[in-house]
Amino acid sequence: MSLESFIRQLHADGNGGGLPGWEVDWDDAPLAYKLYRGLPTLPLSSDIPMALEAAEMHARPSLKDIGHFLWYVYGLTQVSDSLAVPIRTYRRFVPSGGGLYPNELYVYLRTESGTPGLYHYDAAHHRLVMLREGDYDSYLARALGNRCDLSSCFGVVFVSAMVWKNAFKYNTFSYRLQGLDSGVLLGQLLEAAKRFGYASRVHFRFLDRAVGHLLGLSGPEENVYAIIPLSVQRVIAWLDGADGTQKQVAADELCRELPAIQHDYYVRSKSVKEVPGLTQMNEASALNTLLPFHRFEPANREESGLQTVYLPPVKRLSIDLAATSRVRHSPESEFVLSRITGQQLAALLQEATASFTYRNDLDGVGESPALRVALYGCFYNVEGIPDGAYRYDAAAHALRRELPGDHRLRLQEGMTLHNVNLFQVPICLHIAGDDDHLIPQLGYRGYRIQQMEAGMLLQRLLLAASALGMGGRPLLGFQAGSCDELYKMSVQGRTSLVQIPVGRYLPRPRLEGGLHS
Repeated sequence: MSLESFIRQLHADGNGGGLPGWEVDWDDAPLAYKLYRGLPTLPLSSDIPMALEAAEMHARPSLKDIGHFLWYVYGLTQVSDSLAVPIRTYRRFVPSGGGLYPNELYVYLRTESGTPGLYHYDAAHHRLVMLREGDYDSYLARALGNRCDLSSCFGVVFVSAMVWKNAFKYNTFSYRLQGLDSGVLLGQLLEAAKRFGYASRVHFRFLDRAVGHLLGLSGPEENVYAIIPLSVQRVIAWLDGADGTQKQVAADELCRELPAIQHDYYVRSKSVKEVPGLTQMNEASALNTLLPFHRFEPANREESGLQTVYLPPVKRLSIDLAATSRVRHSPESEFVLSRITGQQLAALLQEATASFTYRNDLDGVGESPALRVALYGCFYNVEGIPDGAYRYDAAAHALRRELPGDHRLRLQEGMTLHNVNLFQVPICLHIAGDDDHLIPQLGYRGYRIQQMEAGMLLQRLLLAASALGMGGRPLLGFQAGSCDELYKMSVQGRTSLVQIPVGRYLPRPRLEGGLHS
């Protein structure tokens, strides 16, 4: 199968069936976290603050601060026992497809509070595991294309995806999930960074093999998806290099500068299979050199010419990230239909899009407006909003109606797994992106970048919904083509990426408790 066909299949097959004949061996399932063995460790403080609001940071953070930050980003936060099925699960603040958490976090520390070097965040024990000791500023700066001034940063976070952690269940469909899960994690990381007073910048483009070599990762098993420098200064300096003064290197050149490392780690599965389609996609997405990249320009989109509903002006939500993360929930059968006010819908959409802006290496110096992903929604029984399918225009804070009417039956029929009763849901949102998946501009790497940006917006939506007393359920088991037709997306060159029913819900029958002091 060609790579183009592979990507089209990921969106055409909402069942996520993958290759035919694939059988899930639950008895040999991997752990949801990676455990390194026989390496030095740094314990992190478990005295976690139970409130998080935006803070100003002027001094370099302590190891205690960094530990609290990592816990809020990807630590184990909750144990849950279902009353319907005798299964115990360990949850984090971010949602994950099937609760499998395919991502791992690595940290390069430049602060005086710990030994400088590269670490893995061991979520199971809330500690750092040292992989390499030393100063790697020059190496990492060149792996990032000499575009970031690391001298102002106290650390750098690497977000990776371990192929087998969800491929054992989802096979090739896991490629779509890994990008989306990585984006949700990035969304939580950026929101946590704001609360701790850290400036951040997301790097999507880097020398993959050089970064993997630095961390001791094997490409077929685990790949870094994003790199995020952190600083206590207001912004992280962006080195333009437009004059050609920034010397670029190839991945192979960098790899020769450091000895290879290969550490022993445990994932529990005795049989870890390689999935050729995923290996092929990751290899095709890898960058061996970093050529000059031109900033994305906003595309001209045709308007439908139908009704525009201007939403009421609302203030930004004041979100305590700690409290909101603790109550965030992904309902299924627990949704109950209740009337939503226009102010609540306006606050939900405004908060999600306003909080989405972030600095990255695709847009250079400035913060990126939400240009590469967009919000659409079908609304029913929302006060002041005629039932229909709309596109949210963030700049005008308005809804552009594409098709009037109640579309819940159509949406329900388009689901491939009927785990949610959409007739109990007043808001059904869709995150959309360019239907070419950014491949013309970024090659096959564009697909996973698009999924990550969709995940980043998704996490902001879920946090905003929780702050408003509602729950959102991310779904990939839906017919994207049917939704594209509903919103007339082909005219705008877009396609649906993820579906999110949002509304009030009843408590789920389960026992749960927080994993914090």
